[in-house]
Formats: sequence, structure tokens, C-alpha cells
Amino acid sequence: MAAMTLHLDVVSAEGSIFSGRAQYLQVSGTEGELGIMAGHTPLLTAIKPGMVRIRKQDDSEEVIYLSGGILEVQPDNASVLADVAVRGEDIDVEAAEAAKRAAEEQMASASADMDYEAAAIELAKAMAQLRVVDTIRKGLGK
Repeated sequence: MAAMTLHLDVVSAEGSIFSGRAQYLQVSGTEGELGIMAGHTPLLTAIKPGMVRIRKQDDSEEVIYLSGGILEVQPDNASVLADVAVRGEDIDVEAAEAAKRAAEEQMASASADMDYEAAAIELAKAMAQLRVVDTIRKGLGK
């Protein structure tokens, strides 16, 4: 028997990064981890920097980095709208590590004119990118 699927679109400001049938998707909402399957109750929620893990119709998996955004779910479809979405294998690891170091240094040398919240957001984004890369390297994203 074929697995039940839903139509999933992952879209960034730059364009569509994924559009197809999915058995399951996992994403980090602002209130915690969300697992979405066909028939899910309608939902609209913010998502935080992290990844969306997609189990496709053919049982393969794809991992995509998200800078944050919005998730809309209907029983037969879901849409992820993100400012930035990058396929896991396309992440520039060196740039993510450099951004992480820069944000950590900025936060460690907190001064009155430093925007601590902006540095914390940049740190969260860099760490999320590195988690995506780590997930793929461990073979969980395949």
C-alpha cells in the first residue's frame, strides 16, 4: 500500500526550493518541534532558524536550512515560507563557521553600542546551518 502524502512547497524570497509530494516533514516551530503528515489539522505558525526534514514520496529524505519564516498546513498540503532556504548540501560550511565565531566574539565583548539581540540571531542561524550539515554527514538526511 502506498504511503499517504501531502503536497509540500518550500519557498524562499529567492524562489521555490522544493515542490512535491512528501510523506512527512519535520520543522522547528517557535513553540517546539513539529511533525506534519497528510491529514494534519490546519495550522499556521512561525518557524525558527533550523531545518526542515522532508521524507519524500519515494522514501528518500532531503534536509533544507531555513532562516526562519512561516509554516502553513492544510490536510492535503503544506507551505514553508522562509526568508532564506538552502539545500543542506549547498551550505558553505566555512562561511557558517566564520559567522558563528564572529557572533560569539561580538556577544563576548558586549558593549553598550552592540546589538546583542542581532548577534544572538546571527549565532542561531549559523548554528542551524552547521546542524543541517552535521545531519547530512551522519546520513540522517538521506
